[in-house]
Amino acid sequence: MAQTAPPAGVSTQAPVVVTGTLQPTSVQRLAADVVVIDRETIESSTADSVADLLRREAGLQLSRNGDAGQPTALFVRGATSAQTVVLIDGVRIGSATLSQAAFENLDLNSIERIEVLRGPGSSLYGADAVGGVIQIFTRRGTGAPRWNAALAAGRYASRQLSAGVSGTSGPLDYAAQLAHERSEGVSALRPGDRFGNYNPDRDGFERSNIQLQAGFKPAAGQRIGLMLLQGRLENQYDASQFLPPNFAQDNTPDFRSKGRTEVAALDWRGELAPTLRSQVRVARNLDTTDLGAAVIDRFRTTRESLAAQLAWNTGSFGQLTGALERMEEKAQSTSYVRAVHRTNNAATLELTGSAGPAAWQADVRRDAPSDYADATTARLGGSWALADGLRLKLLAGSTFRAPSFNDLYFPGYGVAGLKAERGRSIEAGLAWRNATSEAGLTVYRNRVRDLIGYEPDRNLCPTDPAYDFGCARNISRARIEGATLSAAHTAGAWELRGTVDALEARDERTQQRLPRRAAHQASASALYSLGDWRFGASALRVGERPDGGKRLAAETTVDLQAQWRLMRGVSLQARLLNATDERIEPARDYQGLGRQFWLGVKLEGNL
Repeated sequence: MAQTAPPAGVSTQAPVVVTGTLQPTSVQRLAADVVVIDRETIESSTADSVADLLRREAGLQLSRNGDAGQPTALFVRGATSAQTVVLIDGVRIGSATLSQAAFENLDLNSIERIEVLRGPGSSLYGADAVGGVIQIFTRRGTGAPRWNAALAAGRYASRQLSAGVSGTSGPLDYAAQLAHERSEGVSALRPGDRFGNYNPDRDGFERSNIQLQAGFKPAAGQRIGLMLLQGRLENQYDASQFLPPNFAQDNTPDFRSKGRTEVAALDWRGELAPTLRSQVRVARNLDTTDLGAAVIDRFRTTRESLAAQLAWNTGSFGQLTGALERMEEKAQSTSYVRAVHRTNNAATLELTGSAGPAAWQADVRRDAPSDYADATTARLGGSWALADGLRLKLLAGSTFRAPSFNDLYFPGYGVAGLKAERGRSIEAGLAWRNATSEAGLTVYRNRVRDLIGYEPDRNLCPTDPAYDFGCARNISRARIEGATLSAAHTAGAWELRGTVDALEARDERTQQRLPRRAAHQASASALYSLGDWRFGASALRVGERPDGGKRLAAETTVDLQAQWRLMRGVSLQARLLNATDERIEPARDYQGLGRQFWLGVKLEGNL
């Protein structure tokens, strides 16, 4: 059960995070590898989507069926989206049928900060945290009441609009944000795709987000909070239908997808005694997708949870935290004979602390799901100060990924009784920080067994004729090894950042590289401030990667930006994305956008 993000300004040095442990902890003392993307970083970035923002961090790679409004998958340390937990303000989101979150439904304007745990997280967050955890924190009111608004327009008939208010009034805090974006885009597929689905029409998108946070402090050290978020997306895509009477391929219809992500949470946090803190949360997540042309396929996931947490500061031994959680998931689909349902009861125990140069963290979790075997996961780590600002970090943990509802129940594919995927991970790292610079190096190894995949041999599938073309089965093992290096430096008016990734991800059965992962990726960015002006440039290099029997070529994208503070509360911004007009292929046969110019204005002030 994740905590609310710490208020802005709690640390002028190492950020305080809540995703690597159950309680707020300085990232400098964590054994876990956690990266923080704050609001300032979001606003100074040229990223035009949540996924594009995340992919610029070390250890994260992206695969997408077209441009920013199309289905998106993120790989954390080489693990798939199905092996990554995504949270919004501590509430798990995503489709239980596809077993992944719809990043494309979310808008950057609703986000205050993002924390990414790179590495094992099942001992805190349960199923699917094999590669890591991505936690998104929505905006929250602090300080005097303020308002904000932004408007931008760009190539491909693209438009963005957002507005919001936030602040405090006595014991109340509040924040509300509205955002809307649309773009005509380009055809999602390239001509000559392998399945003959290409349609030369433009596959654009339209996205709307509404976000609300409200809190009330009935007494010192206590807060009752309400969070609501809705993200809607409608996009066009290329596909084919095969209708009677002749069942001939037809790729001419206007295929559309309508997706919706909703999150609602009510929580109470408070101090029961000087050394005892508690939190209780009830939450609900709804994820829906309708897609098709003449025939519409519908998928709906409802997830409800109740969680409670108690933290005790023991003194010299550190902080002992216990958590209980019950989650109920229900999935409905036009492809399913009936709705399917899963419950999971979980208990977590964690100990974190520090003494002198040493810091430690240990946690264990027991999950008891209703439709696959119980799972116990654990994690043990520590860090040691080698010198002023320099720490050595070591961490090991076990993980698991639950079979999705499609793996278990999809007609003609799913097989009840599949085992959960199991993983073991170990990592070591160095982290260094001073007043103007920081750097980190982490090497890791993750081995996953009982990978769930497609089994083409029908003799290994159930005897039902529905499985004549194969089925889901625990068929393989994976070995994922790599290293991430990141650095940042501030020198006067300059802000510099860079990352380098090396990844070796292979199927141990075939020794083939796992698809859509680049062996190397690197990024660099620079910001320069001059009076009321601010200039920026960033570059991202993604190495070649295998995808469906093809090698996708390496790509380098360069973005440029300039911002001018016209007067107090008013600024103009110009962005040139993919400045070199690089040919982008985010997944086999799909294409990204070419060079795109944006011009916008941002307004803000006191209420």
